[in-house]
Amino acid sequence: MLAMIMATTALGIDLMLPAFGEIREAFGLSEDSTAVAGIVTFYFIGLAASQVVWGPLADRFGRKAVLRSGFVLYVIGALASALAPSLGVLYAARLVMGFGAAGPRVMATAVIRDIFEGDAMARAMSLVMAVFVLVPVVAPSIGAGILLFASWRWVFGFCVIFAAVVFLWSVRLPETLKPEHRMELRFGAIRDATKVVLSNRQTLGYTLAITVMFGAFSSYLASSELIIGGVFGRPEIFPIVFGAVAAAMGVAQLTNARIVGRFGVRRMVHGAMFGFVGIALVLTLWAVGADGVPAFWSYMAMFGVLLALYAVLYPNINTIAMDPMGRVAGMASAVIGLVSIAGGAALGSITDRLIDTTVTPMAAGFLGYGALGVLLIVWAERGKLFRPLR
Repeated sequence: MLAMIMATTALGIDLMLPAFGEIREAFGLSEDSTAVAGIVTFYFIGLAASQVVWGPLADRFGRKAVLRSGFVLYVIGALASALAPSLGVLYAARLVMGFGAAGPRVMATAVIRDIFEGDAMARAMSLVMAVFVLVPVVAPSIGAGILLFASWRWVFGFCVIFAAVVFLWSVRLPETLKPEHRMELRFGAIRDATKVVLSNRQTLGYTLAITVMFGAFSSYLASSELIIGGVFGRPEIFPIVFGAVAAAMGVAQLTNARIVGRFGVRRMVHGAMFGFVGIALVLTLWAVGADGVPAFWSYMAMFGVLLALYAVLYPNINTIAMDPMGRVAGMASAVIGLVSIAGGAALGSITDRLIDTTVTPMAAGFLGYGALGVLLIVWAERGKLFRPLR
């Protein structure tokens, strides 16, 4: 259930990408207009910025209240998007939709922290976060399928239907916030809860680490079509390669959920981080040596391994960041989500702007962000790596 709740949030990110052409035509834009990119941008703004609103509400009124309120706003935003008479109205509707989507995301991670601890939390977080990572990757294929039978407006209509079904399913979810953990909804209490999150070395260090790692992943999402179609000149196989990478990430996260209890979440993260940096270094040197255009299939295979490691890292780093935050789980989930999504998207855009006719900027970006992630984790752990979480 929590995975499907997270899917509702993730579905709104990239589902409408195949519909950009029809949206341009509907609103009288030129074929090469970049104005439609705001449809994704405004959703991200709402999703990132509003988490600091939902966090305190989740810690004061409970997880179910936040879930229901978020779903209502999400459906209103999606319905308004489907009926939007102009691009400006569509932007506003997407902002509302993103604002609503943040509520279920905050609630899902807070519930996992309420129920689980340690490696058990890592297993649960891996399954739920797998959805948040993978759905934006496969969502464009779903959107393209919808467009085969209906107009672009039904892409947003699908979000309405999906959210309504998941909302009805979630009615049976029990309240997981303990009465003694309810926080007063006043500025002082919110400030103190935020201070607890930001003053904890483990939480802060791992939050910043997942931010830079999300920066690498978001650059891949934004630039993969350009690299496969433009740099390598194989646009016709982009859906196949994109889907294969998504499948590799899914297998990695499901495997992680099965073995994290055996090896421990800290050991998994630290080993995967060093592996990530090592592969990124090889890819960067290879790209430089091949003048930015290495052998396609072998390069993409190694890149798939790199993204599979990211798929292991994302839920596990979130787990370690959330672990000390049992008493302020809602606020912690909000702060971690705000910093990682907004900061990661900003970092990813830096790499995007550097990509032109070679894969070198992408590989170097993954290497740089990975190395920075290692340094942040070493700082968070005071140099003592590979220890058990508890």
